[in-house]
Order: sequence, then structure tokens, then C-alpha cells
Amino acid sequence: MPPSSFSLRARYVLPVTSEPIEHGVVTVAGGKIVAVGPAAPGGGKVHDLGEVALLPGLINAHTHLELSDCERPLGTTGLRLVDWIPQVVAHRAKRSDPGPAIVAGGLFECLQAGTTALADTVAPGFSPAEFERAPIRAALFQELIAPTPERADRALERARRHLESKPGGCWQLGLSPHAPYTVRPELLDAAIDLAARSGAPVAMHLAESLEEVELLATGNGPFRAMLESLGAWSDGLVPVPARPLDYLRKLAAAPYALIVHGNCLNAAEWDFLAERRDRMSVVYCPRSHAHFDYPAYPLGKMLAAGVNVCLGTDSRASAPDLSLLAEMRFAAERHPDVRPATLVELATRAAACALGCHAELGRLVPGMKADLTAVTLPPSPDADPCEALLHSGGRVVATWIEGTRQPPFPTAPAGVRLVDNSATLP
Repeated sequence: MPPSSFSLRARYVLPVTSEPIEHGVVTVAGGKIVAVGPAAPGGGKVHDLGEVALLPGLINAHTHLELSDCERPLGTTGLRLVDWIPQVVAHRAKRSDPGPAIVAGGLFECLQAGTTALADTVAPGFSPAEFERAPIRAALFQELIAPTPERADRALERARRHLESKPGGCWQLGLSPHAPYTVRPELLDAAIDLAARSGAPVAMHLAESLEEVELLATGNGPFRAMLESLGAWSDGLVPVPARPLDYLRKLAAAPYALIVHGNCLNAAEWDFLAERRDRMSVVYCPRSHAHFDYPAYPLGKMLAAGVNVCLGTDSRASAPDLSLLAEMRFAAERHPDVRPATLVELATRAAACALGCHAELGRLVPGMKADLTAVTLPPSPDADPCEALLHSGGRVVATWIEGTRQPPFPTAPAGVRLVDNSATLP
């Protein structure tokens, strides 16, 4: 059992919503943060973590753990999304099912990289067993794919069963009508209505590529050709002419909506999202974005417009691993106009806001759950500790979820190496 109360000192404590604290101390009791400052309350014993940054546990706002068996991203860098999708379909078809070991491996990988909460898009027929045994907080979004009328009723029934299920250890249940080109309008409307009545969040891939925008506007182009080749096209799939804003207006009826990718949203659509930033967010997946032939991601402009943006890893089918810290560092390289502290916020507070759990996660302040991650810093970090965190290449050395140091699993899945955390830590 973890100690009921303990204090941790770090070279820098990063509360996220206030300035970094040099040689700061975070005190935990009963699984929650009770104090953050220059010393422990009452002068109690402090465990010194050394040259590390101590920050909130990272929150991965979008992933597909059932694709964690991809050893490397599918296809070659710079390919089109319409050329990648058939490769994903083929990858799924060549195995009998996602398999609990694949999901377990993904969960371990996320946890070892400092992620303490994640939003996973789960395929039909998934097993909740691995999520139930993992300490990591999992928001499970049931993927809905129905490009033809005969599949829509089955998908909606699956959505109902998912929201009525009570998997142990699950933090949140949601729905993921996959994308405009895989979900018929009647299913999208019904899924959003069901989510609204159930108080469930919704996530949808939207405005991911220029070919998708062309499909919405004209009903033709490379996307339609790809769908026809897969037998996944039917009349009425896309309500031509349409644009991403039409879908945003529908998604706005959900309690919380995550717009996954949003690469091709325009300024009017940014404004729409900014006006609803308390319940609509965009999930940017930096390394997945770089895998495709996409225009440069407008992160700085989107943030300046007031959009709530958070970060995700997407899957190993389009990214090299499931490290959200690596995504933060990649984003720092690609977006030098965005402050390092802002990038840290995207992976913590902004993600918590996107998932409706900002009252408990994403900040180091008294009253929050004690989800913490410690990352090594160079011996003489820069004046800006957030910049040092994102540019030093330091590694995650310890993670806590509700005050319990991770991972508490007896064994790791095959091929997953556990981090050697110090046994002296609480």
C-alpha cells in the first residue's frame, strides 16, 4: 500500500496554471494533492527526486490502442490518407481480432511514457478486460462505422450497448462516429442524440485531408474512388454540398465534442469552436500529421483564435510510438511560435478540459487527484524549465496515479520494458 501522505521535491514543479516553482514540493494525502509550494506543510519529510520536472500526469486525448501491434507506421512518409486507409483495412483483416495483448501493450507503453489518462477509440467487439486491470484512466469511445444503410441500425445498437455497459475501472464512456465518409447522416444524428441524452462525449475525425473536404463539397474525388474500391460507398453517405462547419454544428449538441485532427478547418470554423471552447476541442496529433501529405498544421493560428487544442498520439499505424511526451517535443520543433509552457498545457489542462475532467486532472493544485509525472532535466536547465523539458530529451522516471507510483502490474506484456523507477520513492 502506498503511504497515505508524502511529499516530493523536484528541481522544478510545473503546476501548469501558475509559474514553475524551482525546488518546489508537492504534498499528497489520500490520493489527492494537498499542497504545492516551496516546502512541505509543517516541515514534514520530503523525498527529493533530484534534477526532474514534476508535472501533471499527461492526458492522451486520442489514440487507437487496437493498432498497437504495428511495429512501424503503415506506408511511407508523405503518402495520402486515401492510400493509407486501405492499408489499415488490410492490417485489420489479416488478424482474427485486436487481441487483449495488443491493447495491454499499448496501455503499458502509454503509462511508461508518463500518460495517466487517455481517450481510446475502441473497435467493435473490444474486450474491456485489459482496461479493467490497468491503473491508467481510460475514456472508451465506441467506434461507429456505417457507410451503408444496412449497417447503420447495427452500429446504433452497438452504441446503445456501449453506453449502457459498466466496465470496471473505466473512467468515461463515449461514442466515436468515425468520420463523414464512414458514417451516414442519419447515424450521426442518432449517435449525437444518444450521447446528449446519456451525457456522453463524442469524438469524430473531421477535416483531416483536402480530399475529404473535396468529397464533402462535391461528392467526388479520390476519397469516393477509394471508398468505392472498398465497397464502402452508398448514395446519401455525404449530404453534398457540405463543409466541415455543417458537421461542427451537429457535434455542438453533444455534452463534449472532440474534433480529431481538424487539419483543414478554416477561420470561420475556428471561430465556431472558440465560441464553444468549454465543450468543443480539437485534438492535434503532431507525428501522425507529419506522416501524411498534409499542409502545415495551423496550431499557432488556431490557438490565437481561441480554440481549445489538446494533443493525441493517434495510433502506431501512423506514429512511431505512443509517447505523448514525444508528441509535445515534436510539436515544439514544428511550432517555434508556440510557447513551451503552452505545449505543456495542451497535454495536461487543455486535454482535461476537452474530456470534461478539468476539476480533477491536468493541474498541480490542492484538491486535484495526485496524477503526477517526473521527467529528467539536464543538470543546468535553461531559465525556462518548460523549454528544458521539451528540448532536453529527458526521460520519464516515475509516474503516480492518485498517489500510487506506477506501474503496479505484476508483469508487463511481452516486448514491453518497464522503467526502472527508484524503489525509494513512495
